Amino acid sequence: MLNIALVGFGEVGKSFVKLLQIKKHLLPKNMKLKYIIKSNGGIYDKDGLNIDEIVKYTNSNNNIEKHALWSDDISFKDILKNKDVDVLVELTSTNIVNGEPGYTHIKCALENKINVVTGNKGPILLYYHELKNIANKNNVYLKIGCTTGGALPSVNVGTIDSLGAQITEIIGVLNGTTNFILEEMIKSNITYKEALKRAQDLKIAEKDPSLDVLGIDTAIKMAILSKVIWDIDFEFDKLDIKGITDVKLNNLLLENFSGKKTKLVGRAFYLNGNFEFEVGPVVIDKDHPLYFVDGKNKGVYYKTDILGDITVIGGASSPLNAAAAIFRDLLYII
Repeated sequence: MLNIALVGFGEVGKSFVKLLQIKKHLLPKNMKLKYIIKSNGGIYDKDGLNIDEIVKYTNSNNNIEKHALWSDDISFKDILKNKDVDVLVELTSTNIVNGEPGYTHIKCALENKINVVTGNKGPILLYYHELKNIANKNNVYLKIGCTTGGALPSVNVGTIDSLGAQITEIIGVLNGTTNFILEEMIKSNITYKEALKRAQDLKIAEKDPSLDVLGIDTAIKMAILSKVIWDIDFEFDKLDIKGITDVKLNNLLLENFSGKKTKLVGRAFYLNGNFEFEVGPVVIDKDHPLYFVDGKNKGVYYKTDILGDITVIGGASSPLNAAAAIFRDLLYII
């Protein structure tokens, strides 16, 4: 029996439910999605929600809060009280100040021997080692592949696929919004502010783009990779982080003329107890392993001692791509 609770029902959550329908042939026949929970209530069926009906309902732009099973009284606490779930899929909004509410959801689930799959960066950035220790103690999984580049299998490549090797350096281009802005400046011969406005009009950039353009999103993903791969801890607010807000069009055009590109790059280095970390715009040429990470794609380069250099590129940003990373982690647990 595989019983799932989904907490958080934004675009990624909706896409995840669609994947449960589309890819049901990969799932156990007795798999049941029992809960869909938001901050103000949820829907629950002890015998399993009708996934086909839920997908049809949401595809018609119906609000889940108007669903016949909706109740304002259903909350995360019901999952713990009913003890009828094997896997929690935690997709609430990222909060890098204190990790809530995701931190409480994940911690309580693990303490109650419930496996967790999450795309929520906040709790993993702030409390990864604590949560991982709870998972290990209770012999359950904490799967976080979606937190470090959506569909890009950066965690798997840096852990499972690098077993036996020591990773000495991580370099990442992990933010599609800044990729778009820098490319648009060159392609359309426009300033940073004009390119940002275009990205916002196309809904590629948020109304408040700070996390992306100031380098914070890239830094979060790189910090999580560093913690997972090297099992080290550090204070995030003391890291060297710069964004793209001061990048000048003239410089980009000159670099482009000589076959080079500026990208927002994260770099982490750990060897013999020394840890270095930086995020900022970097000029790279065609010999760089991440030169061709364009558009919404992302890329991570790992330098290792015995496996050589490993680069993984792809994982374009979209709710479905992110949901696919959640689904991949769910299959791993199964």
